[in-house]
Amino acid sequence: MDILKRSLWFTASIILLFSTDVLFAQSGLTPTQLAKIESVGNVYISEDGQFAAYTLSVPADPFKENIAESTHLYLLDIATKKSIPLITDKNVRGISFRPVKNTLTYLVNGDLIEYSVEEKSFMRIFDFEQSISGYEWASDGDHIVFRASEPRPEKTSPLPYAPEIYEENLSNTWAYIQNVAKEGHTPHRIPVQGNVYSAFWSPDRSKIAMAVAPSSLVDDSFMEQKILVVDHHSKEILAEVDHTGKLGSYVWSPDGSKLALVAAATINDPIAGRIKIADTETGATTLLQKEYPGMFHQLIWKDNNELYFLSSKGVQSEFGTVNVETGKMDVINNSEDVIINAFSMAGNGTTLLDAETSSHPDEVYLMSKNMKSASRVTNSNPWLDEVELGQQKVVTYTTKDGTEIQGLLMYPVGYEEGTRYPLINVIHGGPESHYDNGWLTTYSMAGQVATAQGFAVFYPNYRGSTGRGLEFAMSSQGDLAGAEFDDIVEGVDHLIEIGLVDGDKVGVTGGSYGGYATAWMSTKYSDRFAAGVMSVGISNNISKWGTSDIPEELYHVHARKRIWDDYQGYLERSPIFHVDNAKTPLLIMHGKEDTRVDPGQSYELYRHIKTRTSTPVRLVLYPGEGHGNRKATARFDFNLRMMRWFNQYLKGEKERPDTELDIETTNIEN
Repeated sequence: MDILKRSLWFTASIILLFSTDVLFAQSGLTPTQLAKIESVGNVYISEDGQFAAYTLSVPADPFKENIAESTHLYLLDIATKKSIPLITDKNVRGISFRPVKNTLTYLVNGDLIEYSVEEKSFMRIFDFEQSISGYEWASDGDHIVFRASEPRPEKTSPLPYAPEIYEENLSNTWAYIQNVAKEGHTPHRIPVQGNVYSAFWSPDRSKIAMAVAPSSLVDDSFMEQKILVVDHHSKEILAEVDHTGKLGSYVWSPDGSKLALVAAATINDPIAGRIKIADTETGATTLLQKEYPGMFHQLIWKDNNELYFLSSKGVQSEFGTVNVETGKMDVINNSEDVIINAFSMAGNGTTLLDAETSSHPDEVYLMSKNMKSASRVTNSNPWLDEVELGQQKVVTYTTKDGTEIQGLLMYPVGYEEGTRYPLINVIHGGPESHYDNGWLTTYSMAGQVATAQGFAVFYPNYRGSTGRGLEFAMSSQGDLAGAEFDDIVEGVDHLIEIGLVDGDKVGVTGGSYGGYATAWMSTKYSDRFAAGVMSVGISNNISKWGTSDIPEELYHVHARKRIWDDYQGYLERSPIFHVDNAKTPLLIMHGKEDTRVDPGQSYELYRHIKTRTSTPVRLVLYPGEGHGNRKATARFDFNLRMMRWFNQYLKGEKERPDTELDIETTNIEN
């Protein structure tokens, strides 16, 4: 019997095994329902504010195809709020409204396609010998700056086999200028050295700002990107922006004299989440709102002196304006119920938002000029409105050293006050990341699937998390697995103290750095955790550094010390060092092609636990997957195995589940 059929059987009856009331009442979210959730991705609005476009991520059916989700394109009429599907049979990207013409353009299979809203017609307006990876329109609506892989000559060998030379012979992305209005026009390459990650025209089309790194290595993309200001016609580099560290998005001021950057404050800032203003003639930068107790995500110029901003502050989002001269901020929208992830603004002030809530994934929201609140205009999962979900609340607690920690708590469906419940802690990666008070359920984050099965679920924003300002984000550096992970344990203590959690039934899961936390809790703090599910996690900090694709990022924003200066210290902050304590049944899952955290990290922890203890441990590998699962069946399988492990060790018999998902029923309607 193949694993897919067993998965079908297991999905239908996992709830039956552990809560027959849930199954027959059809309350709570099931793994099968989770696997079909669609969500809005990016949003775009035309300059006149009449039309908008958005992408919709549509997962494949895990029972039919193990492929990644598709990205579909929809057109939205702002006046009627009606959506029209444009492209649903191909993956689209690079969506933009073409200046002057007000048509919609996008990339399919590396070709640039134009859609006329008035004529309802499609036309390919540009293709290139190499696939176009990205483009930006100039203000005239004719010129684009686009990016494509550098051409590489084909090489032949007399041997029927060729080895792979690690981190050599890399291909860079080049930038070109093209006038798509001129038939037969030859693109002009902008001859800068290195790998071009993005490029944007100045408003008057005289210059181009480009983000360039020395190579296409991931570490260089994180730590070595520089912004160059290049003359359109001569291709001469006019200025280099004074910046070191991580770099996010950047936008030209209307008069072209400044660039607003979402960037790191310093080389040691773990995120691109601060505002820097750069002079485009000298490259000099000014850090704006350095003490802001949050992180910035997106910027758009309102005029030459003021920016619209989108930020995270604590577990909420803020949308507002900031003056680049005085730093004065005005908040337009900071709803506790709606989390804004991105925005696009028309010339008339109409604003389109990608936003979510704790009870619904990303949808399109609309905010008219001068309005303080946004209204939802799409509903990609109407069936979800009928599903009973666990209540989600913000939790704040103070640690023993006086640090205030925030987190999000989901109560079990059917929660009864005074009853203690099993708990699943979901630990975010990074640690330069955080949870907002939005939709927190994915294939690897137990969330509402767990609440349906009688669990409380906790998402702690431990120290080192973003959304709380620069000082808090850097507070865990140089103290791997120290106070940051103690914060998680103290969060469990808090939930036990308020009477919600059964202290003997506490589980933990997470991916990447969250996987590191899971491994740490399952070894160093094993007496506190009854079950663990580790995904693409770290077990040995010494071998981790030597096998990761981000060694310099690890040094600059995490460890702050070279491993060869303190081998013993790095070893003692590794879960394998504490395996003799390990009594926590641990399920380990890893993509076999992971380059961020090598699968060897999971092999090591598995081998140590299996050899040195009698503790239940299982290692599940996903061929074709990397740092997290992208494909439908692999994600579905992960979710099923995770929930079965927690049900088994937090609520069921303390025996290791069978390797196969073999359940004797074929009722899969839900």
